[in-house]
Amino acid sequence: MNDSTGRRVTANLNLTLDGRYNGPGGPGDLGAIVAYATTEVAREHMRRLHEHATTALLGRLNAEGFLGYWPHVAADENADPRDRGYARWLVDAEKVVLSTTLTEAPWERTRIVNAPTAEVVNELKASGEGDILVNSSASVIKPLLEADLIDRLYLMIVPEIAGGGRRLFEDGLPSTKWTLTYQETGELGEMALVYDRAR
Repeated sequence: MNDSTGRRVTANLNLTLDGRYNGPGGPGDLGAIVAYATTEVAREHMRRLHEHATTALLGRLNAEGFLGYWPHVAADENADPRDRGYARWLVDAEKVVLSTTLTEAPWERTRIVNAPTAEVVNELKASGEGDILVNSSASVIKPLLEADLIDRLYLMIVPEIAGGGRRLFEDGLPSTKWTLTYQETGELGEMALVYDRAR
C-alpha cells in the first residue's frame, strides 16, 4: 500500500478451473463463465467489489463493453438491486481507461490514459482516497501482478475446464504470498474468493 494515501488496488476476475478468463474462441468466448454470473454468490461478490472503491481502472475493451451494458442496468428499476448498485457506482465513479487507440472518453467522468499501467496506478495511489478497482480487465490486472501492485484479488472460480483461452497467472510472475480473507461457495459449485496480498 502507498503510505501517503493508503489507497488499495483491488482487482476482480472470473476464472475457470484451468485458470482461464475466456475460452478457446477468444475474448468473446465466455461460455464457461457466463452461466455463473448471475448466481446469488456472484451477485453478492460483485456487491462487495465496490464497497470501498472510488476509482474504476479499465482496459479499452471493457470500457467499451461496459458502456453498452451498465448504464442501462443503472436506469432499470426492475434490475437486481445488487446489479443496479454496481451499475450506479460505475456510472458515477471516476473512470480511468488505459488505451493506446482511444482519443475520446466513452463515458462521463472518464479520462483516457496512454501510459504504462504501473505508472498510472502509482500516480492514482499518490492522491485521492478509496480503493482503485480493476474489474475484469485482464490486460490491466496482468501488468499490475507483474509489478506486485495489487493489494486484493476478488476471484470467482467456476467449476468448468475451458481447455483453451487466456490465463491470468502466466509463468514469470514474481513470487507472492496471499491471505484468504473471504470464501463462499454457490449452489452451482462456483466459488467467490477474496485474497489480500500478505506484505
